[in-house]
Amino acid sequence: MFSAKKRLDKAYNDSKIVDFDDNSKFILFSDCHRGDNSFADDFANNRNIYFHALKHYYAEGFNYCEIGDGDELWENLSFTPILEAHKNVYMLMKLFHEQNRLHMIWGNHDMVYRDPEYVKKNLSTYFDPKIGEDVALFTNIKYHEGIILKHTKTQQELFLTHGHQADWWNYTFWKWSRFMVRVLWKPLNVMGIADPTSPAKNYKELIKVERRTKKWIIENNNLITIVGHTHRPRFPEPGDIAFFNDGSCVHPRSITGIEIENGAISLIKWQIATSEDGTLKIVRVLLEGPKKLIDYKTE
Repeated sequence: MFSAKKRLDKAYNDSKIVDFDDNSKFILFSDCHRGDNSFADDFANNRNIYFHALKHYYAEGFNYCEIGDGDELWENLSFTPILEAHKNVYMLMKLFHEQNRLHMIWGNHDMVYRDPEYVKKNLSTYFDPKIGEDVALFTNIKYHEGIILKHTKTQQELFLTHGHQADWWNYTFWKWSRFMVRVLWKPLNVMGIADPTSPAKNYKELIKVERRTKKWIIENNNLITIVGHTHRPRFPEPGDIAFFNDGSCVHPRSITGIEIENGAISLIKWQIATSEDGTLKIVRVLLEGPKKLIDYKTE
């Protein structure tokens, strides 16, 4: 049975390499868990915040990296009801994709996307009832287990992966977990009872997953590693273990992510705030950083 080390090694070795420099701009989100807009759809509460943030990043010329669990394909049997529920989001993501600014990683909740044929069949086109035929969606899109952002000048690497490689149960037995979620936990989730197998809901499991990931990072020369999976944002200082987590898009009333811009990295949050006159608006809040990436580089 593969260890967390071997699973993370494989994700790293199979990664897509994306070159970048100090002029490059990336926004990293994960764990959107986009669903069908039912009571069990955790994304629905934050979809307006997410859509506004993504519009901002599109207008500002950012690349969008989605680090796994973008689509909730444990609770939902197929992608179609998710697309119908959040079509404006996917049309915006389509614009990123058409400009080669969309980079996708699969996680345990959308692990079916590791099969290129499944992706091609389900994501390439969608049926448009207005014209009565299939139209292009994510043509030729490819999902990856990992992505390495490699700086063209310094050769510094940033390793992006979902992080469930350090979670033996949710990596190896994801089909069993999916079955349990569909049959048992989805109905209970509607009543407010959390799934105990999820590290995002189980603190002891979360600590174990983080510890295994940190061990791998240390063994790999303190390689900057950015994950999701546990939904817990992490932002280390230079000199500490270079373990980052972008959080999730299903926090109560806010989403968190990681920005890379001007050769620096930041942890950010988008949330609804109240103006002086009582109107509500969506605002970006800087939580940590920016810190220069080169300050994390080890020889």
